[in-house]
Parts: sequence; C-alpha cells; structure tokens
Amino acid sequence: MEDRGKWYVVHTYSGYENKVKANIEKIVENRNMQDVIFEVRVPVEEQVEIKNGKKKITQKKIFPGYVIVKMIMTDESWYVVRNTRGVTGFVGPGSKPVPLTDAEVKNLGVEKIPVKLDAKVGDSVKVISGPFENFVGVILEINNEKQKVKVLVSMFGRETPVELQFSQIETLK
Repeated sequence: MEDRGKWYVVHTYSGYENKVKANIEKIVENRNMQDVIFEVRVPVEEQVEIKNGKKKITQKKIFPGYVIVKMIMTDESWYVVRNTRGVTGFVGPGSKPVPLTDAEVKNLGVEKIPVKLDAKVGDSVKVISGPFENFVGVILEINNEKQKVKVLVSMFGRETPVELQFSQIETLK
C-alpha cells in the first residue's frame, strides 16, 4: 500500500464545500484517522474586484460543489468520507472512486510541486513573466521554502530589489 495517499474528488451539495471540509477534518481528528486521511481542500483562486474605486480580493471557488481529499483509500476511509453530512459521493464510475493523476494534481495547482532553481546568489537572471518581464538582474537571496528569489534590477537608473517566484526567472549563461 502506498503511504502518501492520492487525491480524490468528492461531490458535495453546492455551497456546503467549507462545511464538508470542516466535518471531514473533525471526523479525522475524532477517529484518529490522520494516517489515512491527510488533507481536505476546497480549491479556490483569488479574484480582484474593484468596487467604488476600492480594490478587494475575494476567494472564488474554482469547482463549486466539489472538495478534494488526499487519502489512502480503505473501506473505513471511504465510508467516513462518503457518509459525511453534505457529501453526495466520490467522483468515479459507480461507487469506485478514481484518484486524480499526477498531471491533474499539477494542473489544478492542488499540490505545489517544488521547482528546483539552477542558480545561486550572484547569478544574473532574466525576468520572464510578471510586471518586471524582460528586466535583467542579479540574485541577492534565494528562499527555497517559499520558492522565491530576491533579485536586484535596474529601474529608472536605480538598483531596486524585487521578490519573484522561481518560475518568473531564467538564468543567463
């Protein structure tokens, strides 16, 4: 049996996603099932709304009516999730839940697959996306945990440190 578990999609009543997440988490805690049910998520994305000239960031559900659960599928874990109030079933043919593939997990942004940065402090990099696109700078700091770098770029004749994601830069050879 695989010890890391897989991501499964659970169908819920629309509007009950956060309640289902909380209920599953409570059951996992009460029944000491942390070794089979690892994580429950309601996939959301940040959305910027401008109302009355004020910028407001809201969380919008990416898949209303669905919750994703990282778990090892056993009779007991299936039963617990399936019988949680608000859950209408697992996604899959009949009563057989089908786990998400690694590609689906990556595309959904469910799990951050760490990016390996092939650079060190002092290396020159080119910004390939974001507001500083096409700027060239030098790496000041690397934070592997947050997957971010601090890069010194020349802006308006001044050296300015900017924080960027690993995915926003490429090293110059």
